[in-house]
Amino acid sequence: MILVSYDISDDKLRTKFFKYISKFGHRLQYSVFEIDNSEKILSNIQAEITHKFELKFSQSDSVMIFRLSKTCEIIRMGYAKNDESDIIVV
Repeated sequence: MILVSYDISDDKLRTKFFKYISKFGHRLQYSVFEIDNSEKILSNIQAEITHKFELKFSQSDSVMIFRLSKTCEIIRMGYAKNDESDIIVV
């Protein structure tokens, strides 16, 4: 599983980023997305962020990508328990 978390101050840029990243996965929290494991998808996301979004970032904006390994344990509580499904982790 890949997690993408972002903090972008400009409303217009944040909305564009949200629309872009939501094509690849689903929203876990307001600015956190779960993306299916795929080297191709990950490299496309990284390239797009680098060549399109990062150029417009302010000093305080950030995007973090977390690649979770097979040994990572995911504990879901509350509503997230309903969201459990088979997850393939690379």
